[in-house]
Amino acid sequence: MENSWFTFSFTDFAYAFLSVLLEGVPFLLIGTLLSGAIAEFLPARVMLRLVPRNAFLGICLSGAMGLLFPMCECGVVPVIRRLIAKGLPVSNAIAYMLGAPIVNPIVILSTYAAFRGQNPTEFTMLRVVVGYAVSVIVALGVHNMPLQPIMRRGILSNHSAHEFSPASGFARRLGGGLQVAVSDFLDLMVFFVLGVAVSALFSTAVNQELMMPFALNDWIATASMMALAAILSLCSTSDAFIAVTFVAFPAVAKLAFLVFGPMFDLKLLFIYSALFRKRFVVGLAAALFVLIGLICVRLRFLAL
Repeated sequence: MENSWFTFSFTDFAYAFLSVLLEGVPFLLIGTLLSGAIAEFLPARVMLRLVPRNAFLGICLSGAMGLLFPMCECGVVPVIRRLIAKGLPVSNAIAYMLGAPIVNPIVILSTYAAFRGQNPTEFTMLRVVVGYAVSVIVALGVHNMPLQPIMRRGILSNHSAHEFSPASGFARRLGGGLQVAVSDFLDLMVFFVLGVAVSALFSTAVNQELMMPFALNDWIATASMMALAAILSLCSTSDAFIAVTFVAFPAVAKLAFLVFGPMFDLKLLFIYSALFRKRFVVGLAAALFVLIGLICVRLRFLAL
């Protein structure tokens, strides 16, 4: 099937698809295993003790807590639900929720691996710094808001059904952690495979000249890549392997893709709605889209 804008070659598609898939799957697997281990072996009180009483310092530390307790964007919501029920301020929980999927060792390693040969150190540092800054800014904005328009009813009074219990045997908790990891891996693998297929088809079959009107303008390119990140619903542990394939787009647009996607996408729309009120979720999406877009475009002078 051939014309001026679309030329499909199964060999090229299969090569691009498998190369990205095989590079990204190990990071996805490691991330889900860590999420399962944290869900089963980390008592909520451990994280609560690390948070300073000072609101500003607490938010700043919560945004970076993913370095100690790495979680993907899907696994972090059940964790913060338990933490909020145990007394963690909502602003601190939001800082951790937004920051942990980006500011964590697995994502740092996967981003560096994906962008090797394309200034990986600078790009990885920018992703972490921008992700952290956005999580702290949003959390500070939420800090003085009343809880009623933010949280769904019953969240503050109800504990998660699945709670850490020191009385549980090691084998039982290990099995529970593996069950959580396998469930998360299978759920996320669906999104990852679809994302890899879309990016492989885009990079091998679609005439890249058609993307030039979008790619040549930083504002349009950035908005387009953030919208694509929301649609693809990838995992932060492997999304860098997708972003790097969009060679026609500027680095700031790919940076926005890698910051916005872990903070808000279609799957997170439903996950967040189980914890927050729908109006707040919509407002959060709009605020993240504008804030990340503005920050990333302002960084366009950097030679990445």
